[in-house]
Amino acid sequence: MPPSEPRVAWVFPGQGSQEPGMGHDLYTQSPAARAVFDRADRVLGRAISRLCFDAPAGELGKTANAQPAIYVASVACLEAAREAGALERRPAFVAGHSLGEYSALTAAGALPFDAGLRLVDARGRLTQAAADATPGKMAALLGLDEAACAAVCAETGAELCNINSPGQIVIGGTLDAVERACKLALERGAKRAIPLDVGGAFHTSLMEPAVAPMREEVAAAQITDPAVALVANDRALPVTDARAISDELTFQLTHAVRWVQCVEHMAAAGVTTFIEIGPGRVLTGLIRRIAPQAETKNINGVASLSA
Repeated sequence: MPPSEPRVAWVFPGQGSQEPGMGHDLYTQSPAARAVFDRADRVLGRAISRLCFDAPAGELGKTANAQPAIYVASVACLEAAREAGALERRPAFVAGHSLGEYSALTAAGALPFDAGLRLVDARGRLTQAAADATPGKMAALLGLDEAACAAVCAETGAELCNINSPGQIVIGGTLDAVERACKLALERGAKRAIPLDVGGAFHTSLMEPAVAPMREEVAAAQITDPAVALVANDRALPVTDARAISDELTFQLTHAVRWVQCVEHMAAAGVTTFIEIGPGRVLTGLIRRIAPQAETKNINGVASLSA
């Protein structure tokens, strides 16, 4: 029997991957990417392209700015890659880390760009409002497994937010809860407990005020069935139904991103190459720790289109 065809997955980064100047080289050299940025400016009625290209790190890092900026930059990378013929093989799956699910759904044909941009803009505003209403924080725990981190959270009131890679789990919650959890984690053998520079406790119950209004936004977006299965953050299993996808986009606001399990599922299903599409290289680093046998590639600028 001949060997099975190697399988590819396209993965898309979430908040935290933003970097000043992202996408500017694509804007100047790729007509397809330029069209994405120009359209984003028209759809939102403000210069999202200038935010990507010129905003200082502090301004770009604000949740309400970072989310639409990363989405636009990611779709610009995708369209530039398609234009350059850098994505020759149809993916077996798409996946995104948190916010990256919106870019993944656009890549899979389930979410038109204009609707996706309006959704992530609303998501940024709503999650920022929830964070302002109930201040919270997040921290990365290094050196403990998921069960140990879950036990720490159960005893302190913190919550699991991102299961990022073996030995790297992000927790969140109120300021006091996260401080208690970090202290307890260190007592129980964590190598480090690193506070994260983020605007709130995302993927925790503190985001609950954003759920109902976001559900209305998602319903209005008229999401369709994707042409490629999305491996969803909440269950780490493929989703191909528009209704299930809509549920996922609201559910993930208050529940953990199970990135380890997402990558493990794709690798077990025969994915041998993961292509990270969008700014930064965060997911590439995580995937190399989760599935070290897999090949990884990045498409995050002009130079990567011919790499």
